Amino acid sequence: MKATTRREFLGGMAAFGALGASGCAGLVSGSGSARLPERGEVLIRNAYVMTMDSSVGDLPDADVHVRQGAIVAVGRNIQAGGAQVIEGRRMIVLPGFVETHWHMWNTLLRSMSGDKREHGYFPTAAALGKIYLPEDMYQGTRLSAAEALNGGITFVHDWCHNVRGPEFADANLRALKETGIRGRFSYGAPQAHPAGETIDLADLERKQVDWRSYSNEGLLSLGLAWRGAFNDPKSMVPNDAARREFAAARKLALPISIHVSNARARAGQIAALAKENLLARDVQCIHAIWVTPEEIRALASAGTPVSFSPYTELRIGFGFPQTGEFLAAGVTVGLSVDTTALSGNADMFAIMKAIQNIENSRSENEFKLPARRVLELATIEGARSMGVDDRVGSLKAGKRADLIMVNTRELNLAVFSEPAHMLVEAAQPSNVDTVMVDGRILKRRGRLTAIDVEQTVSEASSALAGVRKRAGWW
Repeated sequence: MKATTRREFLGGMAAFGALGASGCAGLVSGSGSARLPERGEVLIRNAYVMTMDSSVGDLPDADVHVRQGAIVAVGRNIQAGGAQVIEGRRMIVLPGFVETHWHMWNTLLRSMSGDKREHGYFPTAAALGKIYLPEDMYQGTRLSAAEALNGGITFVHDWCHNVRGPEFADANLRALKETGIRGRFSYGAPQAHPAGETIDLADLERKQVDWRSYSNEGLLSLGLAWRGAFNDPKSMVPNDAARREFAAARKLALPISIHVSNARARAGQIAALAKENLLARDVQCIHAIWVTPEEIRALASAGTPVSFSPYTELRIGFGFPQTGEFLAAGVTVGLSVDTTALSGNADMFAIMKAIQNIENSRSENEFKLPARRVLELATIEGARSMGVDDRVGSLKAGKRADLIMVNTRELNLAVFSEPAHMLVEAAQPSNVDTVMVDGRILKRRGRLTAIDVEQTVSEASSALAGVRKRAGWW
């Protein structure tokens, strides 16, 4: 029997995606980008509430009162006449997950990284990324946001390293805005961008000056996806271009994010940044796998947060994140999807389980990284790493109402036990019953309320078919 080639397989799958999306399990029917639900007044009652606020802890059989996007009260026997009541019995209520680094545009390339060097993630993303049109950026980002919300992720860090013109950034931002998710959009250069040239700093400034029109009432913020590590001239921009980009972000008061020391050959990048006095609380370091104890201490001293992506770091062979060492030093740690081209999906439950299992295995200690500590990384500490812990990441009166409800009636969660362990070790996106972002209910009874999943899948599949055709991948 003749073996199917990669090109033949991809062509067949594109046709299936374009024509067969109706056979996929849709979560809601209606228009692809329905109007976002209104913020109202909601009382969730009789739930097991995990506040992720260390001063309060967990509250069994408790209520959460939300009004006009804000948390009014968390406690027992709350009275809220006129509020929409959501019964929370056998539900775990907790803050929505905070995702800290995701190349959302390349979700169209899900699991397309092959088993040969020429089919790996970087050549695949580079070859197809340059073929993208703004509409493809929109479709990939909308698909990502839908998957995020479906799995309880209420904040995303869209690390967009395929901005080939202002309209490409606009397309991503439109998708984020339409889906109602909270997040940061980090403006970055495509992989093939000339090494000696900066990104479009004029457009970055225009975006910041006109940010109110993009921010979706404050749900979205702007940052710089920086290329500028200093000791790897083979793959990083030269010092002068890097410095101009960094200086521009500082002038605009934008947070900065950078991939560092993700491979053995890139060891020493954090030391180089520290030497240049470029580490700070608003400079996020991604991956940081190949680091020394001295570099970890430098990050802690500067207050610089890190983001770990355990599935992609394992899948691509970067190595093992030193989670225990970073936490012991006091470094703020967030968790991330990175890219579904490698991770396959955007399952924060699986990401939490992976980071725990890696750390316990590295330390040969079953108890090294407790489940509740892992849950903090996905909620309040992730929010702290992104500079939004004053608004989200815990359930507390005065904070914005970003929360999720997990249904423990499901088979994989049956027989309710210790909730943190259940969430980290047993839960999955299908258990997420309700998702609220800024007081808007974006998922209810297991179905997205403002996104037509069937149409989203169909249009994303058609977009990828167009990308493949233009690239000659048939």
